[in-house]
Amino acid sequence: MTIPRIRHRVLLGVAGGGLAVLLAACGGGGNGGSSDTSTGNGTSNGSGTKVTAELSDFHIKLSTEKFKPGTYTFTAKNTGSHDHALEIEGSGAENRSKTLEPGQSTTLTVTLKSGSYEVYCPVDGHKDRGMKTDITVGGSPAPSGNTDTSPGNGY
Repeated sequence: MTIPRIRHRVLLGVAGGGLAVLLAACGGGGNGGSSDTSTGNGTSNGSGTKVTAELSDFHIKLSTEKFKPGTYTFTAKNTGSHDHALEIEGSGAENRSKTLEPGQSTTLTVTLKSGSYEVYCPVDGHKDRGMKTDITVGGSPAPSGNTDTSPGNGY
């Protein structure tokens, strides 16, 4: 083989490897069924305290506001008309569900340590439109400061 051919093959290999890494970093899509247990970076054993996270356009409603350190299984339900996902970030951890099409649901099992966490929709722009809330694990729950249940106002 000639030098240009070798260089061409090496470049194709590097580009293909880069594409594979990029696709792996993007996480799952919305191709699963409504009872899928894929969990992003969390575990998928379904154990732990059950919490429902209702994802609507553009609001997140959790079934509880009080969290103690331990394992939780969040059932994310997309009740809106847009794709949504659930991400829980804080205290050195970041866990994300797959992206859900309207009507789908999935579970995300995470271990929460004492500290503050942000719960939000990582789909483009949804967090900025109000799909976010903060929780505190251990101690007093984070004040919601919002009793308005109209869409687009966060939690």
